[in-house]
Amino acid sequence: MADEGGFDFPKNCERVPFVEEEIVVLRQSIEISEELISDYYKVTTSEWKRYRYDIQSLRDLQEEEVTDSAFAQIRRYLRCPNERLRGSEPGDYFKICLQDHVIRRALRRDPKILLLPLTTYIVTHELIHVIRFAKFLQRFLVSPTERDSEEVRVHELTHRLLHRRKIHGLAEVLSAFRDCRNMENFLGAVA
Repeated sequence: MADEGGFDFPKNCERVPFVEEEIVVLRQSIEISEELISDYYKVTTSEWKRYRYDIQSLRDLQEEEVTDSAFAQIRRYLRCPNERLRGSEPGDYFKICLQDHVIRRALRRDPKILLLPLTTYIVTHELIHVIRFAKFLQRFLVSPTERDSEEVRVHELTHRLLHRRKIHGLAEVLSAFRDCRNMENFLGAVA
């Protein structure tokens, strides 16, 4: 599978997790993205608890959650592994699995692209998917044609939410990925 820039990913490429300085930047990206999503979808702090999701980078992923073909992989589980649910509560839990090594490859390939704006773009994009799945605005398991349509919608919405944000280097990210159609993989529910 080719990445967003049209390059093929090598099989078994070096999978090095983010270092602490990069994790700090990633946390900033998550804060920015959650704020944008909160404003756009009118999600209050208490409502965020209804959306069962987690964002993890390579260091905390299981082998089956790692891919070399996308910036992120969204996994849907029947429940959060660390959470006990009552019988009446829905159990969908979405895990955004960031692929540090793929993100780094994009940074090396294009020196104008910086980590903060790129991860802000990726996390915003993924959180839009999670909210759309959780609010039943989009089904998780769909045909490839429906998935492509959803990717176009989420990609356009991500651009709309970010294009006025003042983040150093964001204009370069938005320009570099303006025709991007596939940011992640979706994998169905597992126990």
